[in-house]
Amino acid sequence: MDAATPAINAMIAPVTPLQQNCTIVWCTKTLKAAIIDPGGETPRLLGAIAERGLTLDKIWITHGHLDHAGAAQAIKDITGVPIEGPHKADQFWIDDIPESGRKYGLPDAKSFKPDRWLEDGDVVTLGETEFEVLHCPGHTPGHVIFFHRASRFAQVGDVLFKGSIGRTDFPQGNFEHLIAAITQKLWPLGDDVQFVPGHGPMSTFGAERKSNPYVSDLALESMNI
Repeated sequence: MDAATPAINAMIAPVTPLQQNCTIVWCTKTLKAAIIDPGGETPRLLGAIAERGLTLDKIWITHGHLDHAGAAQAIKDITGVPIEGPHKADQFWIDDIPESGRKYGLPDAKSFKPDRWLEDGDVVTLGETEFEVLHCPGHTPGHVIFFHRASRFAQVGDVLFKGSIGRTDFPQGNFEHLIAAITQKLWPLGDDVQFVPGHGPMSTFGAERKSNPYVSDLALESMNI
């Protein structure tokens, strides 16, 4: 990374019994932070930000499922920071958060209205840094990912995992759309990109192209994709 390029740092904080990877990212120059996918455990997340001397500036949402967005409104109520994302096609999932919360034992989860819906090609800012937004439907119709090009870092939600891919059996899920998002949106970013998935350990796009049983180059070739 060029010395003049604003740098970022990140920490992963799995939250809720579903162990969803909430990610706190921050601009190392301004110490302004964003919480990506706050599914729950609001006091813990805000405490982690305070312990590091950061200032929460944004809440970013990859998609509208409970475990990724259930605490967004609670954090906004406390801090007043804006919620950005996901794509508007996930409105019905956001509306369903309270019911999903009751179903999964998270009764405090709330629906919300994003301050900004995100579209493919949008840019979100954090301090002196910029993240690119890519619309990657399939797991949900409005799923987006966040990519910091200079540091070769992405938060991809439930699009891609180490050794797996996102489920497509939920309402409005689409396997073909998911595969297209991975191969046409993620792979072109580069094999060296490190990514935080929605659940489980980090990986790189290159590693998944080699060994992921669902979307490796060999697997896609066998499916004639």
